[in-house]
Amino acid sequence: MELLVASAVGLMTACGVYLILRKRTFPVIVGLAMLSYAVNVFIFASGRLAIGLPAIITKHPEGYTDPLTQALVLTAIVISFGMTALIVMMALGAFLETGDDYIGMEEREPPVEPPTIDLKEGTK
Repeated sequence: MELLVASAVGLMTACGVYLILRKRTFPVIVGLAMLSYAVNVFIFASGRLAIGLPAIITKHPEGYTDPLTQALVLTAIVISFGMTALIVMMALGAFLETGDDYIGMEEREPPVEPPTIDLKEGTK
């Protein structure tokens, strides 16, 4: 089970880094979400993978699941959702202002606007 979780965390991290390095805003946002999911699974798995054990110590201490990691992951999910919403709104504002979702510092040619058609006079 640990190998499966470790592989999933590694795969989500690799996909997240790959998507963050793209030149468009949507893949960057998805990459950041993938990285946050990978960190959440990593934190959750650091509290031991135990199935069917209580979250607190009972009278019969055969084992328990660490509730601290569960609380940390729950908090991280809420924070990452808020940050994703903020980044989406910033990207939407940049797209509406520039008309393009390209990320970069170098100068690019403006996007070509499609020609408008006037039915009375023909193509302008």
